[in-house]
Amino acid sequence: MTAHRPIGSHTPTSGGLAKATLPYVDAAGSEVVQVYVSNSRGWALPAGDPAQDVLFRDGCAERGVPVYIHASLLVNLGSPTPATVERSAQTLAHALRRGAAIGARGVVFHAGSAVDAGHAEAAMRQVREALLPLLDEAAATGGPLLLVEPSAGGGRSLASRVEQLGPYLDAVDRHPGLGVCFDTCHAWAAGHDLAAEGGMTATLDTLVATVGPGRLMLVHANDSKDLCGSTRDRHENIGKGTIGEPAFAELMRHPATASVPIVVETPTEKHEGHAADIATLKRLHP
Repeated sequence: MTAHRPIGSHTPTSGGLAKATLPYVDAAGSEVVQVYVSNSRGWALPAGDPAQDVLFRDGCAERGVPVYIHASLLVNLGSPTPATVERSAQTLAHALRRGAAIGARGVVFHAGSAVDAGHAEAAMRQVREALLPLLDEAAATGGPLLLVEPSAGGGRSLASRVEQLGPYLDAVDRHPGLGVCFDTCHAWAAGHDLAAEGGMTATLDTLVATVGPGRLMLVHANDSKDLCGSTRDRHENIGKGTIGEPAFAELMRHPATASVPIVVETPTEKHEGHAADIATLKRLHP
């Protein structure tokens, strides 16, 4: 029997976590949901509304919809600026706490960048020093997993191509609490030719060979507005960008994605674009 891959979207929360998100989930036909629990481009760490948390958690449980959090896009554990590293660690700790409150399975964060050429070695030490305590605490309390997402490349990225996840995982002794989120637009921007016949399959094969089986725990399925290797992270709707629909058919057939939730972060007006992309991926599901 072919394994089911839940498909959903990154979902807005403005107006209240449950009040805004649950109707969107229903309208888009989402089988998985990803949300921000803080400003995507800010450092403020809101406490959340306990009543909305309960309604959201129970509503997702009733629908059988797994929940994921995307941490602020400012998070960069490799930064040469100590204040940025400190705030990044605080943001991840906050996201893990909020994730426990709303029943999230994982917290996605970008792998980050050393920024300066001479800072790469120190940047990986920072990753270790910041992540290990968070991973240990989450494991001890049964909290969400942390999921590292390779970047689109450029700017002294600590991990953009999938093979660069090896040293990243090694920095935290391949802690079992650190999973991987694979973003198709990021991989394309970083130079993986997903549009070539067999390109998506080869990339996922390399990912599994690098991180090991079972470490891939979430997929961001996004087409791209730009050329392969551009290092530009501009998402397009599935099949309407430069990656193209055949690559996503390979994604949906690959054994590494079996039972792995898939989230679209594509352009949309209200829920319509996400509903269409979810429907496309379901059609491509074997």
